[in-house]
Amino acid sequence: MAVNFDKPLQWKADIARSVDMYNDWFMQFAPTAFRSTRIQTTQDVEAALVATGNLTDIKPALLRKYPEILPTLRMSTCPPIAVDRLIGLARVSPTFVKSMELYKRLPMRMSVADADAQLAKVADIIERMADPDIFVWIGRGTPATEVEIHRAATIVADRLCGAVANPIIRNAQEKRQLAGIKAWLEAKGYRQLLGGEGIKFNAMQPGTFSFRMNVPVKLEGGIQSVNIPVDAVIMPITGLVGELPIFLEAKSAGDFTNTNKRRKEEAVKMSQLRSTYGPGVRFNLFLCGYFDSGYLGYEAAEGIDWVWEHRIDDLALFGI
Repeated sequence: MAVNFDKPLQWKADIARSVDMYNDWFMQFAPTAFRSTRIQTTQDVEAALVATGNLTDIKPALLRKYPEILPTLRMSTCPPIAVDRLIGLARVSPTFVKSMELYKRLPMRMSVADADAQLAKVADIIERMADPDIFVWIGRGTPATEVEIHRAATIVADRLCGAVANPIIRNAQEKRQLAGIKAWLEAKGYRQLLGGEGIKFNAMQPGTFSFRMNVPVKLEGGIQSVNIPVDAVIMPITGLVGELPIFLEAKSAGDFTNTNKRRKEEAVKMSQLRSTYGPGVRFNLFLCGYFDSGYLGYEAAEGIDWVWEHRIDDLALFGI
């Protein structure tokens, strides 16, 4: 049974209500989510400053031991240095720097001597470009005070959080959406499966649900399999043992442009699930925010239905 994808005359009103709901949440809770992340990031930056002699003694051995501090060091310069700019300035391997940034480690096959040579170049650039307006003690001759260190750490933390503001907000919104689904399901008598139970998606008992569950799918050609994460997997109370559960993706967006860039993600996931488990796969969306008619039309054309968070009771129309 179709829930929303076959009712385009309702889309405009639902879009307006969804935008209002997202904006209300953003104004009330986004600053708190950002601030709590900034507090933790400030503590991490302070630890990095201690380890580097307050940015006056950045040694290759330190970077080898703590490669995860590279983003902090990049945000400590004047101006802050992007990854590609650091690669060019230091004349180091792109793979080397991106391994530190993305995977928090050095390339596995690189020798210690080669790694230290590249780390020395990175350290030299960071020390030469350290922002003197933030790290006021550099070249002063007297050590940094606790107040100065905390102030500098707060500024660098702001830079770091500003660079990843959208993911911070998106993660907070996703947690809220899943909490809403959990509350709704438990009110209907459903039980959440815990990770330690080890139950796979195709062995779920009726009346159970799980979050962020891995579902194996076959890639094109049908030879190689990979796991894809699904936000919510729900086995209806009226479902039969061995029947496929309902897959639900929680999606939120703070602007219309971003959703249209990402709209193919759901279609790809639906295609992979169908090619692996057949046309009867039930894959739907749980939406809150800026999803316009272009996005909705694209998903509807792919056979993907959705429930708006402001009308969460529509979940019952999926047989849940």
